[in-house]
Amino acid sequence: MYDVAIIGAGVIGTFIARELSRYKLDIVLIEKNSDVADGTTKANSAIIHAGYNAEVGSNKGKFNAQANPMFDKVCEELDVPFKRIGSLVIGFDNKDMETIKGLYKNGVALGIPNMEIIDGDRVKEIEPNISDKVIGALYAPTCGIIGPWDLAIALAENGVENGLQLMLNSEVKDIKEEKGKYKIFTEDKKIDVKYVINCAGLYADKVHNMVASPSFKITPRRGQYYILDKSAGDFVNSVVFQCPTKLGKGVLVAPTVHGNVIVGPDAEDLEDKGAVNTTADRLQFVKESAMKSFPNIPINKVITSFAGLRAEANTGDFIIGESREAKGFINVAGIKSPGLASSPAIAKYVVDLVRGLAGELEEKKDFNPKRKKVIRFESLSSEEKAKLIKKDSRYGRIICRCENITEGEIVDAIKRKVGATTVDGIKRRVRPGMGRCQGGFCGPRVMEILARELGKEINEIVKDNPKSYILTEQTKNNELYDEEVEKFVASAIEE
Repeated sequence: MYDVAIIGAGVIGTFIARELSRYKLDIVLIEKNSDVADGTTKANSAIIHAGYNAEVGSNKGKFNAQANPMFDKVCEELDVPFKRIGSLVIGFDNKDMETIKGLYKNGVALGIPNMEIIDGDRVKEIEPNISDKVIGALYAPTCGIIGPWDLAIALAENGVENGLQLMLNSEVKDIKEEKGKYKIFTEDKKIDVKYVINCAGLYADKVHNMVASPSFKITPRRGQYYILDKSAGDFVNSVVFQCPTKLGKGVLVAPTVHGNVIVGPDAEDLEDKGAVNTTADRLQFVKESAMKSFPNIPINKVITSFAGLRAEANTGDFIIGESREAKGFINVAGIKSPGLASSPAIAKYVVDLVRGLAGELEEKKDFNPKRKKVIRFESLSSEEKAKLIKKDSRYGRIICRCENITEGEIVDAIKRKVGATTVDGIKRRVRPGMGRCQGGFCGPRVMEILARELGKEINEIVKDNPKSYILTEQTKNNELYDEEVEKFVASAIEE
């Protein structure tokens, strides 16, 4: 019997799991996919919003304002890349400036610090490549950028180090309430638990409806993005928004914490919760919208595009609280933007909800908030690199030339507590395949290392989920093929 089961291992589920692992509780984190951070968390704008945009009195406004100052400590503890670079909401005319004044007033009411309304000249100082048509902006220096999957992976890893149990490839098929407790059924497991926390993202309504009558609906809202090459990384210095609309904060242009530039998203409500394909017309819209902010944006340096789905609740706000019909069942649903930016405060609030159900929680004396540092070879000094290679020669073998990722880093990503088992799992942890060639050079070597370290055949290594195979069977007999090559070379030399 577990004390708490958390369904969904995105950034919200992993944050709650890590916070609960501070206490003497038996906790299980259940994820339907083959890795953590495999849904909305892996495909979003990666922004820690300052918090001026949400409605005063809303969950979004409250939790974003509380959470923003927490990221410095959390990211230091977990060795997660995070930078405070500030944001601009730019205005092109007097109507935009009225909107900006409203955002400023709203931000003051929410307690967002150090905001300024600045003129076009000041905007140009911050962003030299900005459109000459910009006449002013709201500047919020507390806005930051982060690696969202880096954060979720680190949270899960730290949680497991502190006693959390993680169940991957475990889709929840049904939940039954029995005598004030719950039985969670996956395809091959039955999990007994006292309290359930529903962090199932796009599927949170489906999970909720297993234990209670429908009370909210989640609609997938698709957003599409471009990623620009690192050679364009100094094109923009801050997170640049246009004035928001009813569909969201609009198309932004911003640096990423890893040195690229992200452009997007658009907003498109769908019915299909698996529709993560990109479309030519919407990407064209993203491009045209971005060029309004930055007419000379180097869109020719795009190295990839992608789409993500955010969970749009029909309530218009985060849904956080115990179900009215199912006691001990807590919904944490509809967590769209600014969900990532609100995550640490949401986690602390949910811990308080659990405390209200279970009584006072006893803290672990041996809880360790810090995870083992991640070796990022490219960022080391020459002396540090030489010392590391002498200790472990695998750090001297470059596997990904675009990102300068070594074999040692890949092996470490496999061997950690929440280690990678797929090509995308390696990609998210240490970035081979994130660069200009998008895995064209390093992909086969990553597969070889995964197969070797996991004790699998190479055709068992998948891209992401268990059905996303890459290789099926060998097409040639290697020995015969090598003999044919040798004969061809010998005959060519003779001629």
